[in-house]
Amino acid sequence: MNNMELKITENRSIGTNHPCFMIAEIGQNHNGDVEIAKKLIDMGATCQVDAVKFVKRHIPSELTKEAYNKPYPCPQSFGENYGKHREVLELTIDQHNELAEYTKKKGIIYFSTVCDIESLKELETINSPLYKVASRDITNIPLIEELAKTKKPIIISTGLATVSDINNAVDIIKKYHNEYALLNCTSEYPAEYGHLHLRRMKTLRDKYNCVVGYSGHTVGIVIPVVAVALGASIVEKHITLARHMKGTDHSSSLEFQGLYRVVRDIRNLELALGEESLREKLEVYLIPTKNKLMRSLVSKRYIKKGEVITEEMITLKSPGDGIIWRGRNAIVGKQAKVDIEEDAQLKKDMV
Repeated sequence: MNNMELKITENRSIGTNHPCFMIAEIGQNHNGDVEIAKKLIDMGATCQVDAVKFVKRHIPSELTKEAYNKPYPCPQSFGENYGKHREVLELTIDQHNELAEYTKKKGIIYFSTVCDIESLKELETINSPLYKVASRDITNIPLIEELAKTKKPIIISTGLATVSDINNAVDIIKKYHNEYALLNCTSEYPAEYGHLHLRRMKTLRDKYNCVVGYSGHTVGIVIPVVAVALGASIVEKHITLARHMKGTDHSSSLEFQGLYRVVRDIRNLELALGEESLREKLEVYLIPTKNKLMRSLVSKRYIKKGEVITEEMITLKSPGDGIIWRGRNAIVGKQAKVDIEEDAQLKKDMV
């Protein structure tokens, strides 16, 4: 399999010949509560996403002592300092395993963004089918190399990446396999429309010959649909039970109705995109409209039997189930076999 297609499970692949892979990013919008996480999984399953994504961190690998102990007195804080705040939001590997099993029962895919090698080791014990690299870790080459060694598909966000960063990450992965995808992303919360640069998806696909997608932090639901129209094979959006919930990501996440509409509109768009080739003949569903509205050859005046029919004797009128103008040689230059009344639709058996 080449790197223009990723096989995620026995029943699901990602690429241009497959439906868009819809990821509902739960991240840490569970607020450290497994029951909230399950409700978010239910939300994703009801909205018919393909996967839900979490985040796994090993806090000692995440923060320096100074960063851990830094006071964090903001309204979204879950702890007195930043380290305790992060610990409250972190789920254990047993909880991740519980959620992975719960997700599987709902008929969708569980996976996670991996923030460090210790977390990768833990997630490997529950056999995650793929992994995500966050924008901030695209320069974390030791982590990316360990991920590549698993030989599992890797999705990488490019929200904080320069082209050199992407080159370096891709080169490391390709030492082990070609199963990677790159997501256009803007690491701004919420992201302004003028900062999205959606055309970069084509550049990513052409330069790296890989599956591409979009990871969004915009307000509203239109941009994911536009991204698919521009070629995104993956769309990732944060979800929440309610945007007013405590936590930094909730306000820029989609509630149930927003997620439902994004998935609905993307699936409708995929139907609407249809085929690239021009039709040789009309589809069956268009024939009634064609017959009603298009135009056929009609006699402009009374034509007597034996007359040779000229272009001056014919015109075009509805209905459109007769001879069209470019088929007029079947009538023009021929003798009328019968008297033809004025304003009569012309047929081949009349000449």
